[in-house]
Amino acid sequence: MDWTQVYDPLGSPWLSTTVAALPIVLLLGSLGLLGWSAPRAAALGLVSALAVAIIAYGMPWQMALSSALFGAGFGLFPIGWIVLAAIFLYSLTVQTGQFEIVKASVVGLSADRRLQALLIAFSFGAFVEGAAGFGTPVAISAALMIGTGFSPLHAAGLALIANTSPVAFGALGTPITTLAEVTGLDEMKLSAMAGRQLPLFSLIVPAWLVWTMAGWRGVRGVWPAILVSGGSFALVQFWVSNFYGPRLVDVAGGLVSLVCLAVFLKLWRPAKIWTFDTDQGKEASKSAEPAVVYTARQIVSAWVPWVLLSVCVFMWGTPQTRTFLDGGLTKTAIEAKAAKSPTGDANLKSWEKPNALAGITSIGIQVPFLHKKVFRDVPVVEKKGDAELAVFRFNWLSATGTGILVAAILSAVWMGVSPGQFVRTFVETLHRMRWPLFTIAVMLAIAYTTRFSGADATLGLAFTKTGVLYPFFAAMLGWLGVALTGSDTSSNALFGSLQKITAQGLVKQGVLNLPAEQASILMAAANSTGGVMGKMIDAQSIVVAGAATGQTGREGEILRFVFWHSLALAALMGILVMVQAYWLPWMIPR
Repeated sequence: MDWTQVYDPLGSPWLSTTVAALPIVLLLGSLGLLGWSAPRAAALGLVSALAVAIIAYGMPWQMALSSALFGAGFGLFPIGWIVLAAIFLYSLTVQTGQFEIVKASVVGLSADRRLQALLIAFSFGAFVEGAAGFGTPVAISAALMIGTGFSPLHAAGLALIANTSPVAFGALGTPITTLAEVTGLDEMKLSAMAGRQLPLFSLIVPAWLVWTMAGWRGVRGVWPAILVSGGSFALVQFWVSNFYGPRLVDVAGGLVSLVCLAVFLKLWRPAKIWTFDTDQGKEASKSAEPAVVYTARQIVSAWVPWVLLSVCVFMWGTPQTRTFLDGGLTKTAIEAKAAKSPTGDANLKSWEKPNALAGITSIGIQVPFLHKKVFRDVPVVEKKGDAELAVFRFNWLSATGTGILVAAILSAVWMGVSPGQFVRTFVETLHRMRWPLFTIAVMLAIAYTTRFSGADATLGLAFTKTGVLYPFFAAMLGWLGVALTGSDTSSNALFGSLQKITAQGLVKQGVLNLPAEQASILMAAANSTGGVMGKMIDAQSIVVAGAATGQTGREGEILRFVFWHSLALAALMGILVMVQAYWLPWMIPR
């Protein structure tokens, strides 16, 4: 049977909004305030989400359970697969002793913890976000930081804070391209608009990162490095997003920032090296040990696994590689491409042509009771249209996690790991990750249940009632969307159309003195740029950070560490959108 979502099921916007928020309140409250373990808090959130969907929203129970299973499947693959593969590669480098050399080389650039955080969490993390996204930069950066001696809480928290301003252009621009698809707005204009908001935060976030660690005095001590790290990334971010599009913004920006900062640290040193208080005890215990001096060849060799990781993640992130590994375009995709062509010819590129892998490496499974059974309705969409798709895509070869596994295999060969040790390490990693993987699956089950029941739209519609303050709350709506779904891409797919509809309505009411297209561009982009600040508190990212730093069961501490940072940065983005809407409309692409 078909089912159409209802956004005010209880006949009272305030009551319906309160009930819709119940699963999120219970999840975050039990995790952050009561100190429950993440698996226990997630289980409570899922039970409440199913109850709200079935009892309050009248969603058929088969659909509700199917949506939960769909979300759990997506949590395990591709997200859980990415995290498992990344931690496995890290474990191999630790077991072979190569990570000690990597750590020494990073400390060789600077023993200052502030500068190490800028190098690993911000610059390198931005590159990985641009190539892969979906939790990969948090998993890898956090693992690298804890390996270099950061405390688990700081490694997790700082990796999460750093993974903000690059997110809108992550995974080769997927959030922006998705936003353009769901809104029908020009992709280049959306990219340019985001590129006129986020560079300011690319300057702020590195300073914020250092301030979180060392306070304002710590910021003053390394402000030249902060300017080099954030400034180089911000310039590339603005230039590429405005003149070339969204796809290579983070890859280019992250590489430029990493190289510029590394070169700068060869020429400049802070007046005083800053370390954590706990580092002093570690240094004292090591003072009696003879210093190990590594040759340039040893250092290069130790970095090979991470170079292989970067290359594989980037290759697996390109549309050409993904399409080829999936067996080429499907018949439906070829027909759709031909329909858009003036000549009616698809003009397939070599990697788009169906090959021997077709139907083997990418398997689409239509979710029973859910696929094309749920309809969104006005005002979330302009008019009731096509049913929501629910297809679990098992693209086991083109998945980013598989690319990381290939990097792990190549690294194992390079480091001389025996097949037996390779298998044992993988089994040990899988056993260690069993509860984090379970938690990620349940967290995504909550997100998908909320999405397909329409409870997420109820929460979003509450923001649209704010009138003249809506530009501020447009960014906060994006923040909420990412906090709910765990993905800027998913948030844009969820709320992008709603942002456009609300913006055009405010123009008609005279609240916004902007052309309808400009208002739509601004609010839709705000959904993505405000959303990036919610990335650090979404349950999926919290669990990934906890797993990468060995803090399974302490996710509540991580959430408390980052929550107010997330809210404050989202509010600052909302203020910027307000300023652009009412005082700087010339910044909006025409």
